[in-house]
Amino acid sequence: MKTKIFPIFICIIFISIFFIFYKGLQNSNIYVPKTNIEKDIPNFEAKVFNSNEKINSSEIFKNDKFYLMNIWASWCVPCRDEHPFLINLSNQSDIEIIGLNYKDDIEKAKFFLKKFDSPYKFIFSDIDGTIAINWGAYGVPETFLIYNKKIIKKIVGPLNEVSLIEIKNLIQ
Repeated sequence: MKTKIFPIFICIIFISIFFIFYKGLQNSNIYVPKTNIEKDIPNFEAKVFNSNEKINSSEIFKNDKFYLMNIWASWCVPCRDEHPFLINLSNQSDIEIIGLNYKDDIEKAKFFLKKFDSPYKFIFSDIDGTIAINWGAYGVPETFLIYNKKIIKKIVGPLNEVSLIEIKNLIQ
């Protein structure tokens, strides 16, 4: 009798564990961040890219103007993919693109901008990543559309044709 109880007990445990994992896989715990935020931009002080000069963000972002804050790095492959879309947006007269160079080697970043051209009107350096964290960034690339010193749209991941059209519609 004891020899029959042990295999039945093992089967019940196996079925219970299988059922728990099966139910757990049906619940999606993927976090999708809000993309329409409407919150004030963080105020920060950072080094100007390729310089020792420090500047406060309040001196860059003005009211009644659209800005696109793009967090990028030369080592980031998706940043290369989105770069033509940033170049396209930089030709718009009603938006300024601000770059935040994230945890990057300055020489490699300069080479990246020389090779692909720079869409940025101004670039901050974020050597340790704390500025990106204050913005609520999860990684690179991330882009924030700003108007009146408020974040009105957040794009996680590289820009593409859909996000380009959406940005152009929002700034008109």
